[in-house]
Amino acid sequence: MRVLPPAARACVLGAVLAAAACVTPALRPGSAVPWPAVGLLAALCLGCEAARVLPLRGRGAPEGTGPFPPVVLAAVFLLPPAAAALVALPGGLAQPAPQRPVAVRRIWHAAQQAVAAWAAGRAYGLLGGREALAGAAAFPYALLPAALAGLVFCLVLTALDAAVLAAAEGTRAAPGRRGPAPLPRPSSGTAPALAPYCLHGLVGLLMAVMWHSPYGPPAALLVLLPMYISCWVFAQYQREQAAHQATIRALVQAVDIKDRYTRGHSERVGQASAMIARELGMAGDRLEVVRIAGILHDVGKLGVPTRLLRKNGPLTPEERRVIELHPEYGHEMVRGIGFLGEARAAILHHHERVDGSGYPYGLSGEQIPEPARVVAVADAFDAMTSTRSYSRARPVRTALAELERGAGSQFDPAMVRALTAAIGRHGWHPVVTSDEDLPAVQAAAAGAGPREAGREGPPGMPAQGREAAGSPGQGKAGGP
Repeated sequence: MRVLPPAARACVLGAVLAAAACVTPALRPGSAVPWPAVGLLAALCLGCEAARVLPLRGRGAPEGTGPFPPVVLAAVFLLPPAAAALVALPGGLAQPAPQRPVAVRRIWHAAQQAVAAWAAGRAYGLLGGREALAGAAAFPYALLPAALAGLVFCLVLTALDAAVLAAAEGTRAAPGRRGPAPLPRPSSGTAPALAPYCLHGLVGLLMAVMWHSPYGPPAALLVLLPMYISCWVFAQYQREQAAHQATIRALVQAVDIKDRYTRGHSERVGQASAMIARELGMAGDRLEVVRIAGILHDVGKLGVPTRLLRKNGPLTPEERRVIELHPEYGHEMVRGIGFLGEARAAILHHHERVDGSGYPYGLSGEQIPEPARVVAVADAFDAMTSTRSYSRARPVRTALAELERGAGSQFDPAMVRALTAAIGRHGWHPVVTSDEDLPAVQAAAAGAGPREAGREGPPGMPAQGREAAGSPGQGKAGGP
């Protein structure tokens, strides 16, 4: 507890005391708690948690996901509130805690689950759920109480998460502090999603109905099995997606460290690429591919000598040819990353021009993959609206006018129109990731409306060096 800030310590202690108050009525003599059902459901909850973690061979499940919710909610529907809180404790204590303090984290998870189960049980009882479940037509009449109980369960978890995170992050934000927060944000986000908990509540209700059937607990387990398998598969998918995002972040951070003058450029190009793609009607996986292509378009700079990337002033023809190899370097680097899909082609071809005078292969028109044509416009737009060592930032309106002049020769006119329309509708509000960008963003905000939310920065070197490497004949509209 010493590593926790006082406010977070108080929050954890309060949750533990609340959990103790919730389970105490079940421990009193004469409480008439159905201990066999409590023991079976608690063991089932613990077993689901163990089975969820063990197949990962030591990697562990994400912290903050909690015990398998259908089992806890089935206990809420079958048992008194205090007994349901007892069922939630073992799974919470067994939940993985990859960071210190491990014991405090596990105690927190157990207390959080117990309090949420007790509150859901009280709501379920007050709404007449237990009477409906005991009746002949149990299922339809218990649906509404069960749904509201699942909602209460979700909201209590959300409130407790918000309280402890607010307490922990207040100290983490202190200047000079390093390392992870004592109680980091759960992997599922700032709050549990309502839709999954409604589904969990439905499965828990089905378990409870089957539990009361002539077939008893074994039938309830049959209801649980397919739900558990689907949740496990979905958890694996989430881990895979998290690994993909970590791979992308690592590559982008490596490029940003190597080329300090374009720090944040990758994220902004990804943002502009997504705006263009959305304007073109792309959605879902297709939109995500284009966004990732924008983020990773310059990953090949890792193969370019740092002295060239950081050079102040014009590049020689030999140096320009070296820098122009970065699309091919990037394509080779990501060739084995299967989930990138079409993004690999965009990385390779984002410096092609529609008139065929680009590089590396001189493709023209429709020969250039669509994601590459999107990224080319987004890349040039951010290059013009960002302050670099060799050029000063231009206002958004000026950059868009420059893109329009290059439409049909350097850029696909449809992509330029899409970016212009998207910025006209939503403005350009990039995420600032470099301290050097701050004065430029503030100046633009003071002197431009939504259509001119670009960045004006301090004067840089004349735009005759690296920008000229962008194309043989029209270098002003972007850099390499």
